[in-house]
Parts: sequence; structure tokens; C-alpha cells
Amino acid sequence: MTDPIADYLTRIRNGIMANHRVVEIPASNLKKDITKILFDKGYILNYKFVDDGPQGTIMIALKYHPETKVNAIKKLQRVSTPGLRKYVGHKDLPRVLNGLGIAILSTSSGVMTDKEARQLKVGGEVLCYVY
Repeated sequence: MTDPIADYLTRIRNGIMANHRVVEIPASNLKKDITKILFDKGYILNYKFVDDGPQGTIMIALKYHPETKVNAIKKLQRVSTPGLRKYVGHKDLPRVLNGLGIAILSTSSGVMTDKEARQLKVGGEVLCYVY
């Protein structure tokens, strides 16, 4: 596997399309940080880190509307890939859906959203868009 972040996003997308409640994903520190951001912003219901074996897994409970069964995540889009990295400065940070969505960035201060990076005035690699 050459792009573990794309695999992470694809597993969540596939779980949403199949109406699964829980998705299992192999863990890494970057994936754990992205999962925490998705939980803090209300895109997933809950998560749990399970230490089984050398790598561990992340159990993500997907969030659905109770009556209409519509998922909280409309789209997950990978921006920076191993073949074409996308770096931005703090003045050029992207706005997803004019501020309604979030862009997740990997910066020198850690993994954060575009709004947090704008406040701290740091740039970095744009990992994905979520809305």
C-alpha cells in the first residue's frame, strides 16, 4: 500500500455507502490524529483505539441522522498524494464550501484543521477535505 491516508478515507467512504455502523482501520499516529479531528468536528459518532498486535486498529462509529439515515459526512476528498504533494502557506489556506467544511492539514505544529492553522498562522500539507 503506497498511500495509507487514501486507504483510511476509502474505508470510511465504503462503510458509509454500505450503511455500516462501525469501520475497522489499521492504526498509525497520523490516522489517530485525523480521527480525533473528525470526532471533535462532529463527523463521526465515536472512536476507539485497540492495541492488538504491533500496529493496532481504529474502530470508528459512523454518524447517521436518526430518522432519515443520512450520514454526517457528505464527501471525503484526498488532496495531497504521494505522487503530487500539495503544500500551502498560511495566506493561501483553502476554505472548503466557504467555511462549512474542513480541510485537514499536517503542519509543523501537528495535524489540525484549516481554521486552527489560520489562527496560528502556519501552513503545511493539505491532507484532505471533509464536508
